[in-house]
Amino acid sequence: MREETATFDVAARRAAPHRVAVLTIEDVLPLDLGIPAQVFTGVPGDPYELTLCGRTSGPVPTAAGFAVTVDAGLEALREADTVVVPGYTPHLRELPRDVLAALAEAYAGGRRLVSICTGAFALAAAGILDGRRATTHWKHADDLAERYPDVTVDPRVLYLDEGQVLTSAGVAAGIDLCLHLVRRDLGARTANQVARSLVSAPHREGGQAQYIKRPLAPETPGVTLAPTRTWALARLHEPLTVPLLAAHAHMAPRTFARRFVSETGTTPLRWLLDARLDRARELLESTELAVDQIADRCGLGSPSNLRLHFRRALGTTPTAYRTAFAPSP
Repeated sequence: MREETATFDVAARRAAPHRVAVLTIEDVLPLDLGIPAQVFTGVPGDPYELTLCGRTSGPVPTAAGFAVTVDAGLEALREADTVVVPGYTPHLRELPRDVLAALAEAYAGGRRLVSICTGAFALAAAGILDGRRATTHWKHADDLAERYPDVTVDPRVLYLDEGQVLTSAGVAAGIDLCLHLVRRDLGARTANQVARSLVSAPHREGGQAQYIKRPLAPETPGVTLAPTRTWALARLHEPLTVPLLAAHAHMAPRTFARRFVSETGTTPLRWLLDARLDRARELLESTELAVDQIADRCGLGSPSNLRLHFRRALGTTPTAYRTAFAPSP
């Protein structure tokens, strides 16, 4: 693969480094705060100049109970080239108006805005994510989409690069995004060098969809179709059709399909595909079965079909998923 072209020259930046301001909001998540500090200060040649800032200089409490001391107030955002907002808790609280105004001013002034984890909520509250795609930790993606309907939230990806605005998922995805920024600014060779020093992958396979464990549907006592779903889960390796499921539920197929969507929020075929993918994930994590055996046992038929749906749903391959999640021998 061709090495990516650097955005700026390292030697030139020694005289005028790229200024990164890390906005430290009260009850910041310590690991999120440490990620940009570790990545940007670890670049050879010191092309980045990092400043921790808050509403004012001085101690800022973290979510872990200890405080960190920041060197500057919100004026640092006006002087920065890149502004990073780490995650904080609780993520749905109202932020001070001066913080949101400073972020909006930085965006209007052409600064690059970056969020890690729930830092996306600060960018959204400042209006910076309106009309854009954005991501955050998958646990909080629904909150972001509900509170800020003008934002297109994608909970599947590790990070999103929208040019001037970049957002990432939770914790470790902040490393992925910061390495991406180094790669964008200085090229792949430098980013790979930093990744090695962090004992991190230069680029991780897939998105955060592979980390999400979702129940297929809440089972409520007395719900008509719950027994049929239980019956289907025990027969995922068999050919299952809507008429067959409807016959088990003693309903006409159209009636069954309408009732199924009403109870689960999805169609019978979509539910079956999700169930089969979840079964495949379980087998990849817990067995040494070959991919063709797993495809057969979960009802997806062939290895190519399993790979196709794995790629579409999780952004990775069965083999890469097993490497990441199966326990070591």
